[in-house]
Amino acid sequence: MRLTRFAALLLLALLASGCADRQATQPTKATPTTQDRFSQSGKASYYARMHHGQRTANGETHDQNALVAAHRSLPFGTRVRVTNERNGRQVVVRINDRGPFRRGRIIDLSRAAAAQLDMLESGVARVRIETVHD
Repeated sequence: MRLTRFAALLLLALLASGCADRQATQPTKATPTTQDRFSQSGKASYYARMHHGQRTANGETHDQNALVAAHRSLPFGTRVRVTNERNGRQVVVRINDRGPFRRGRIIDLSRAAAAQLDMLESGVARVRIETVHD
């Protein structure tokens, strides 16, 4: 019984010290800031009408007529140029929400942004996104 308690305490101490070392030395995944150049290619989709008027992750109310979008990691307020790779159309949107939560998608656009990219009918389009700096 005494040996088991000692072994359990030793194991607990080793686990605790191992986690502390890993946290201190392991690099963290850097989230791009608005000053960084950021570019990404992948699939874009757009919000369904039912999301109009709903609260976004940054606290705003989603407006399907505004040029806004959801991205998993870009900071809120970041402006990105979205280019439809099929037709070359572009739109600049502001990140105000998190998502998309569907595998394989990199950005969710408002309905207005999707219309400017001519992707309303297809629902999904291959795009390139790049940060825009004033």
